[in-house]
Amino acid sequence: MTEIILPMGWSTAPLGEIADTTLGKMLDKSKSTGKHPVPYMRNINIQWGHIDLDNVFTMDISPSEQEFFALQEGDLLVCEGGEIGRCAIWHYNSGYTAFQKALHRVRPTEAATTYYLRYYFEYLARTGKLARFATGSTIKHLPQQRLREIPIVLPPPAEQTRIVETLEDHFSHLDTAIRELKSARKKIFALRKSTLLRLVPEVPPRTWSVITTGEAGIVELGRQRHPDWHHGPEMHPYLRVANVFEDRIDTSDVMEMDFSGVFEKYRLEPGDILLNEGQSPHLVGRPAIYRGNPPNVAYTNSILRFRPHPNVLSEWALIVFRRHMHARRFMREVRITTNIAHLSKKRLENVEFPVPSIEEQKRLVQSCDEIMSNADAMEHTIERNLAYAENLRTSLLNRAFSGSLVPQNAADTPASVYLDSTCAKRYGEFGERRGGIRRSRKASAVIDTPSPPTTSPALAKAVQQELSL
Repeated sequence: MTEIILPMGWSTAPLGEIADTTLGKMLDKSKSTGKHPVPYMRNINIQWGHIDLDNVFTMDISPSEQEFFALQEGDLLVCEGGEIGRCAIWHYNSGYTAFQKALHRVRPTEAATTYYLRYYFEYLARTGKLARFATGSTIKHLPQQRLREIPIVLPPPAEQTRIVETLEDHFSHLDTAIRELKSARKKIFALRKSTLLRLVPEVPPRTWSVITTGEAGIVELGRQRHPDWHHGPEMHPYLRVANVFEDRIDTSDVMEMDFSGVFEKYRLEPGDILLNEGQSPHLVGRPAIYRGNPPNVAYTNSILRFRPHPNVLSEWALIVFRRHMHARRFMREVRITTNIAHLSKKRLENVEFPVPSIEEQKRLVQSCDEIMSNADAMEHTIERNLAYAENLRTSLLNRAFSGSLVPQNAADTPASVYLDSTCAKRYGEFGERRGGIRRSRKASAVIDTPSPPTTSPALAKAVQQELSL
C-alpha cells in the first residue's frame, strides 16, 4: 500500500464520525413470546449490492423495541460476520422489517452518501483492507467498535455522486457481459450433457449388446481409511472422493497411507475408471480415468474402481458413466445417509451397460473427444474472461477511491465543510471529536489510499468489446 496526498477537496474520517451505526436485534428463542412476530433481515439476505427477499424469517420483537430496530429507506446493511463488509441498501418500505444482530445498520450524515459507502465497503473488501478490522481466527467478525474505526476517504459529496454514477455506468456494462458469459457457460454444460445422451441413447441400437456393469468389467471398492494407518513402513499416495471430478483427477492434494501387505490389491492401473461412491446425490458416480498420474497410487473406500474387460474401452466406459451421471441414472440406485448419497458396489454392478463393437466404440469416443475438447476450450475462454471481469471491477474501484475515476471540480464544496457541520451538530461548536479528521491537499494530509492503477483510463470504456463472446 502506498501513502499518497489526498485529492483536492477530499478528507478522511472514521465511519463513526460520519454515520450512525447499530447492530440488529439478537435472536433469542428462549425469550420469544410469539406475540409480536415481525420479518427481519439476516446475514444471508444481504448480498453485494442487492437484498434477497426469497427467504425471510420472522422474530419476536416487542412494540417498545420495534422502532429502534426498524429499517428505513436508504439504510445501508453491512454484514458483521461471514463475508464481513458485504452490504446492500434497503429500498423496501412495503411494511415493517427489522434486522438481526448479524448485521450493522449504517445511516450516514450529510458528509457521505449511502451509495458511496456501499461501493467503498466493496473496495475495502476486494483490496483486503477490511480484514485489518476483523476479529476471530476461523469465522471472521466485524464488531461495531471496529466498524466505527474504519477510515473513510471522503470526496466532496458532489464528487461522491459523480463517482457513484460513473461506477454504476461502467458496472452496468460489466454486469451485462458477465451475465452473457455465465449464460454461455450454462449452454456449454447443456452441450456436454446432450452430447453424452446422444452418444449413449436410452434405447441403444439393435446392433449393440446391453449387459450389466458387473459383466462389462470388475468393480471393486477401495480400502477403508484408519487414523493408525497414516504412519507406517509402506506409505503410498491414495486417491479419495475429493480428488475425483468429472473426467479429471485433481492431484494437488493427494494424501498418503500405510498399505503394508495390501498395496497391490488397491494399486491403480492406467485405464481404471474411478467413480465417487459417496457424494451429493446429483454427483454420486462422478467418473474419471486414471491415466498413470500420480504413479504408484492406491484408492480408498470413498471410490469405486471399474476395470473394463477386453471388449470394453476405458474411454467408452467413461462416456457411459458420464452419461449415467448426467441422466441421473445412478440416483435410482443410491441410498442416502446424512444428505450424502452412497452407491454400493453391488448396485453399481447391476446398472445397465451398453456395449457396441470395438470399432463403434472407437468412433464414438473420437466424436466425443472432438466435441468435449471444443467445449473445454470455450469454457476456458469464458473462465478467463470472468476472471478478467473481476479484475476490471477491482481496478475501477481502485480508480474511484484514489481520485482518478472522475475529475475534481474546484467549485465543489470540500468534504471538510460537511465534516465540520456534522461535528458541530453532534458535539456542539466547541465539542471534541472522537476520531481524527484529515484534510485535503491544502493541509498536506497523508492517508492510506490506493496507488493510481496502471490500467489505462480507457479500459473501463471498453468493457463490452473486451468481454464480448
